[in-house]
Amino acid sequence: MQNLISYIQIILAVILVALILIQQSDASAGGAFGQSDNWGAGFHTRRGSEKTIFISTIVIAILFVASAIITLLIK
Repeated sequence: MQNLISYIQIILAVILVALILIQQSDASAGGAFGQSDNWGAGFHTRRGSEKTIFISTIVIAILFVASAIITLLIK
């Protein structure tokens, strides 16, 4: 059972990383240091596939945390 959960965690981790990398970011090089090209553009509405990817990322993250907690409870 513990081996199965380990494989599930690996798969969830790979999917989570892929979903995070797929998400678009409007930040340029200055965005890493807190700068923004658009003044006051802190609000962004997600629509279409961007919203689907965002929600999927949250669901996969919750499943990953749940599997980690299950692993701790099994040990």
